[in-house]
Amino acid sequence: MRRSFRLLAAAVFASALGAAEFPPVFRKVLRRQGDDGVHTYRIPGLATTKAGTLLAVFDIRHASAADLPGDIDVGAMRSTDGGLTWSAMRTILDFDKTVPGARGNGVGDPCVVADRVTGAIFVAALWSQGDRGWAKSGPGLSPVETGQFVVTKSTDDGLTWSPPINLTSQIKNPHWRLFFDGPGAGIQLRDGTLVLPAQFRDASGAPHSCFIWSADHGATWKISPSATDGTPTTNEAQIAQLGDGSLLLSMRDTRRSGQRAWARFEWTGDLAQGRWGKPWHDVPDPTCAAGLVRHAGGVLVFSNPASATKRVAMTVRASRDDGRTWNAGRLIEPGPSAYSCLTVLADGRIGLLYESGGPHACETITFAAFPLDWVLAAPAR
Repeated sequence: MRRSFRLLAAAVFASALGAAEFPPVFRKVLRRQGDDGVHTYRIPGLATTKAGTLLAVFDIRHASAADLPGDIDVGAMRSTDGGLTWSAMRTILDFDKTVPGARGNGVGDPCVVADRVTGAIFVAALWSQGDRGWAKSGPGLSPVETGQFVVTKSTDDGLTWSPPINLTSQIKNPHWRLFFDGPGAGIQLRDGTLVLPAQFRDASGAPHSCFIWSADHGATWKISPSATDGTPTTNEAQIAQLGDGSLLLSMRDTRRSGQRAWARFEWTGDLAQGRWGKPWHDVPDPTCAAGLVRHAGGVLVFSNPASATKRVAMTVRASRDDGRTWNAGRLIEPGPSAYSCLTVLADGRIGLLYESGGPHACETITFAAFPLDWVLAAPAR
């Protein structure tokens, strides 16, 4: 059955492109500034569902390109043919912008995870009622005090979505100024546990990367310790499970060091008893969200703008040794590019959703697909 699906997907792409073999990189713009009257689309997340459907999520920034607070919703698009064609956009998280004093009542920075056991899909996001975004969220648990960690759930492969489910009181330390998701994508561990990368600002305002997990398919959630204990300060992480079962976290270094920060979480049997190792730095990074995914064959793939200072040159790299070393990678987009997210497609190719174009690298949300072997064949660094 699976082999038949792969052959069919390959045939569809070959037919659509008029060639016996499709080129190494297939690209399709999903959202462009101004589409459907929206000012800007940002913050891509991408996942492959149990059924093999691709689900793309992103911010719908109605009035401007600015972050929360503002009139922002979370949108989604689906593809059932490996990214060749996509559904119309639909809004899956939206709060009433007419609430007095709500400053748009925005919700954004989505992070998606698909449960390959139950088929359910979860999309997490930050809800800001009033000025409760990154800068002015405060201690407490209520929407009038602090940004809210919310999720929506689909049980029909992304066709319909539940009302928002608020996790804030379950997992946020009330002394922290803010706690929310990734953004990007989460993972499912080999034992079925769902994991979402997360971030928080502690009582002093310092940013930290961590993750939350659910051992009961999203019914309840728990939180890990900070990946770095504050040195370096980090946020906007992505996560992968390594061959030995440990977890690798790739983080944005908020000190603008010019490199990506990494940390490894060792655990046996119980995530609550796990421990972080000493963090390290590797791969140029202009303080930007990045993508990370592990292929079934054990290879890690990483995506980001390959510059220490500028959001340009979207590049994908591969690691055969659980992230200890990375090759020089393949250039996907030479011009302005920023946030990105990765998934493994049902036919084994790598899917990438990324921001690109314009003076601020957020003119489009673009999907790309390419063979893993193409990335592996890149030269060593």
